[in-house]
Parts: sequence; C-alpha cells; structure tokens
Amino acid sequence: MKKTQSRNPCMPRASLMALTLALGGAVGLAGCTTTPNNAPPPASAATFGSQSQLDSAARETLNRLYRVVPGSRDMVSHAAGVLVFPQVIGGALFVGAEHGRGALLVGGRAVAYYSTTGASIGWQAGGQSKSVVYVFNTRDALKRFQDSNGWTVGADATVAVGTVGANGAINSETAQQPIVSFVMNNVGLEAGVSLGGSKVTRIVP
Repeated sequence: MKKTQSRNPCMPRASLMALTLALGGAVGLAGCTTTPNNAPPPASAATFGSQSQLDSAARETLNRLYRVVPGSRDMVSHAAGVLVFPQVIGGALFVGAEHGRGALLVGGRAVAYYSTTGASIGWQAGGQSKSVVYVFNTRDALKRFQDSNGWTVGADATVAVGTVGANGAINSETAQQPIVSFVMNNVGLEAGVSLGGSKVTRIVP
C-alpha cells in the first residue's frame, strides 16, 4: 500500500514558502549596516594589520584633520606627540562598544601602536566608522601616556574635547590643554564628542 505523505495542517505550502523567503530576507538584512556609501569601509580583523598600513592610514587621517580644522596642522606640529586611530568602529558590530587600532607619532614618525576600546560614545546602530585623534600638547602628558600600562580617558588623564571658534579654527583655549581629542565622521568634525571611558592599550601589529 502506498503511503500518503503527511502534511502539517498548521503550515500550508504557501505559508511555508512565505516563511522561507522571510527568513532568507532577514539573514540578508543582518549583514547590512547603516554606514553611508561614502563612509570608510568597516575595519575587519585584517584592516591596518601591519605597521605600514597603520602608518599610512594615520598620516591620511591627519591630513584630513588639517583640511577639516584650520589651525590643526600648526597645533600638531608643535605638539609632543599625536595618537591617531584612523577607523574606530562602534555600534552593532561591537555590541554598543567601540574598537580600533592606531599609531603614536612623535616628530612625524610612528614610534608605537595602540588599540582602543570603550563604551559607545553616541555611535549610530550598524557599526559606523569614525576617526579619533589625540594631541599631546606637552611632553609631560605624552610621557605619562607612554609610561602607563593601560591608559583610560578620564581615569588616567583628562582629555579636552577639541573645539573651534566662530571662524572655524581651533580656539586658543583648546590649544592650551595638555591633551586634546578630535573625532571625525565621514562628513567632518563631530563637535562636543567626549571620549571618557575609552581605554588605550599598546599592541604589536
């Protein structure tokens, strides 16, 4: 006797097909982000994995800062050192946290490499990428940073948020702070973004 194939009365064939299509669409959406098309591509484990990649990306980021913030080139040229994170990823990719790799430049030369992690600082959902720059205006501030075994903004040092005046250039108060931070997205400078709680750790790429 030929067996009759049983069907689930609660799952008609049309409904089953619709569910399959819906699940397929959900998987596709899970791989998407809200990063604009003209934004830098999200960093992967291999992005900036070598010293040469980090060096090049750090200098490109500094050149962008010089274009976005008039007066920043002069500030950096007189600084004891500058720590540059070309891409810090935040949002959904790191469960509301941020992560990135960067280079410490002293006298225009990369002398060490670092990673940054910390609580989200207002990132949009979807893992958007931003650039973060720390300018060490004094030798004492730079030495304290280099001598630290793990350095956290707010706990180990006060970091002033870089601000610009009405003319679009760095104001004098910002330039006088021992450590100043700048955050840039794909559009330009993000004013008033605090990096409090961000932890910076030395790495070997």
